[in-house]
Parts: sequence; C-alpha cells; structure tokens
Amino acid sequence: MSISFETRRYVVFSILTLLGLLYATILLRGGLRQSSFSGTPISEELGSTIRRENATLVILARNSELKGVISSMRNLENRFNHRYQYPWVFLNDEEFTNEFKGLVLLETNAPVHFGLIPKEQWVQPAWINEGKAEESRHRLKEQNIIYGDSSSYRNMCRFNSGYFFHHPLLQQFKFYWRVEPDVKYFCDMSYDPFQYMIKNNQTYGFTITLFETPETVTTLWDSVKEFMAKYPQYIANDNALEFISSDGGKTYNMCHFWSNFEIADMDFWRSDAYQTFFEFLDAKGGFYYERWGDAPVHSIAAALFLPKHRLHFFQDIGYQHAVYQHCPSSDESLGNSCSCHRWNTIDYTKQSCLPQYKAMLLNKATPIVNDLSPW
Repeated sequence: MSISFETRRYVVFSILTLLGLLYATILLRGGLRQSSFSGTPISEELGSTIRRENATLVILARNSELKGVISSMRNLENRFNHRYQYPWVFLNDEEFTNEFKGLVLLETNAPVHFGLIPKEQWVQPAWINEGKAEESRHRLKEQNIIYGDSSSYRNMCRFNSGYFFHHPLLQQFKFYWRVEPDVKYFCDMSYDPFQYMIKNNQTYGFTITLFETPETVTTLWDSVKEFMAKYPQYIANDNALEFISSDGGKTYNMCHFWSNFEIADMDFWRSDAYQTFFEFLDAKGGFYYERWGDAPVHSIAAALFLPKHRLHFFQDIGYQHAVYQHCPSSDESLGNSCSCHRWNTIDYTKQSCLPQYKAMLLNKATPIVNDLSPW
C-alpha cells in the first residue's frame, strides 16, 4: 500500500518536532543548572541510603571535549558511581555551554556543578618574561616534545599544581578523584576508594607511575634541592625520596605518579608545606620557561612531605589514558570483574616506575638526603 505525500510529510514533521523538543530540553536543563556556587553544600543534595565520604569527582575540560567527557563519565558511572552518586565538579577557563551542561547532566543521577576558573589562576602571569618563555616553547617544539609549544598546556599544569583545590566549588570537599576526558576504567569496583583512603590513613593514590620527559624539567630538581635546604622542617620522616631519586637526592630519576588519575586528600595540597613549595617553584618560572608538569610537582611533594605508607597504589583499578594503561592481574583485581588484558599493561615495561616504587616500599630505612645543595 502506498503512503501519500501528505502522510510522509506529517511523519517527517513529527519526528523533527520531537527531536527539536529533545534538544531544547537538553539546552534548557543545562541552562537551569547554575555554574556559580550557592550557599547549599553539594553534599546536602545527596540522599542518605549509601554512606558517602566528603569527596567529589573533578574534571577539568573544555566545551570541545564534550564527547570525551561523556565517554569518561559513562564509564566511571557504570563501574562505580551509579551506586555511590558522588557529585561531579566540572571546571573550565571559559563558561560551559548549555549543550555541554545538558548532555553531561543526562549521564548521572548525582549532583553536577559547573565552575569557571578565575582568569588570574589560568593565564600566564605578567611577570613571566614572554621572550624567554617563547624561546622555550620553540626549543621544545624543535625537540618534538609533546605539548612543547603549547601555552594552554602550561596554564593547565600550573593550575593543577597550585590552584584547582582552592576553587569555591571544591572548598567544602576533602578528597577528590581526578577524571580526564577520554579515559577508561576497566574493572567493576566493589568498594569505595574514598572510604579505603580514609580508613587506612592514605593521602595520595595512583594507578600508573612512569618517567617524565627530562627535557621538560631540566632545572626542577635544582629548585627542589634548594627548597629542601631552605625548608628542612617540611621533609617527612620515612619519606619516599628513594622513589624519585636513585642516589640519595643528588639527582631526580624522573619517576612520577601519572596525575591524570589521582585520588587524594586536598588538605595536603592546602597545607603550609605544599603551599610554600608551590609558591617557591612558581617563582622560578619553570612552568613557562621549561614545561614543568603537575605530575612531577605533585609526585615530588607527596614523596618528600608524606611518610611512604600514606601513598597508595590502586592496583585493583584498571585504567587507561592515551596509550598507557594499568590492567590488574587476577590476584590484583581483588575479585572484581575486569575487561582488559593483563598482557597490555605498562607496569613491567621499561616506561614504568612501578619497580622503583615497590623497591622503595621494601626498604624500611628512612631515606637520607645526602646533598641538599642546589648544585
């Protein structure tokens, strides 16, 4: 039986109308969620059926990264957060679009809040010598260093090193789980990592540890040694110096925790020790004159200012970012179901610092800094 032209036109019109209403709903939903922080703590918006810690999931993202954000959210919600409904906090140096907010809100039943990064915490400081910074960007680009010529990447590294934990949306929280666009979580999580951290007095948790690119941190360790000599009171007993230095502190071995995955206590970043450390490093200009990353900055601080037992390797959390992934063995997975293959893991490749980390844990002696001089 043939369908008349009028009927076909009506059907097409009805479908387009429904699609238009759906899109308008998404935009409206995004627009109704305000990006500014209200007086009501986010934690009060949650129900009381499951115990939740004072914690949040944090994503730093741009509007253009929406597809990768949705992928990461959907993955982590399925693996973990659909049970606990920890709130999400999104940060951006530009206002999030209503489309971004509306589509993100469809991915979770947990509270979602959107925040704008203050300009002064994101842009290159006025006191930085732009000529010197430009020369560095050009040099690293010539050396084919990833993000070598990127100013925005340097802004991001500096923000994550010294500012994100001061954002008004994060002030009420103690712990955070850092989530990036386009990451994967391979294992169902049968417990709450935040609760684990608190119960076991842990401060910093990671899944992947690897070597930094030496060309990006040529003077970082000299600055760290200068800091240690000036502020010895901040160096913890039984610290993890052995993880980041193979010669008692004379040189940096480039090992760091890959900070695109972090589950950590923000009060550590807010402490006098870390704040003094960040301000000391920031004054050196290395975020722009070289390409200091938040990963080595966080890692060095955690290794020096914390006792080693307050660092935790989440061996049971399967995780992938870019080309690197950690996939638990059957013993490491703690009985959780994982969708990755153990043979495809970075842990025991030449890029991984996990052997150094495990060797450090086996050494019960307190590391001694043999040489605190800056050179």
